[in-house]
Amino acid sequence: MERTELPAAAYERRVLVSAAQHYYLRVRLELPDGAARPGAPQLKQLVVAALRELHGEVGAALPVDVLAYEEKTLCAILRVISSGLVKLWSALTLQGFYQNRRCAFRVLQTSPFLLALAGNSRELALD
Repeated sequence: MERTELPAAAYERRVLVSAAQHYYLRVRLELPDGAARPGAPQLKQLVVAALRELHGEVGAALPVDVLAYEEKTLCAILRVISSGLVKLWSALTLQGFYQNRRCAFRVLQTSPFLLALAGNSRELALD
């Protein structure tokens, strides 16, 4: 009995890398009651300070834009280049103080498409 070897199965591994130039994050700043609410320029400074604290001057040089900000709800939409998404997310997660008071950033949504942040299926009210 002779054994014949079957040819090895050929497969091709494909890894898809996002071609998106920017990522968008919807974030909410959580502050204790009675704390001063930052305006849009102060929020941008807080984001840059968080990047500088965790990643140094290289992190602070990361181009981050505040596209929209609601001072009433403390929600903002941030834009960052794709290569800086993880740096920004980690810096926001570890940010703990604003004007010597405890604070926390919550990343609510993230997407390479700005339009995807227009609605949230988790907040959808069905009739």
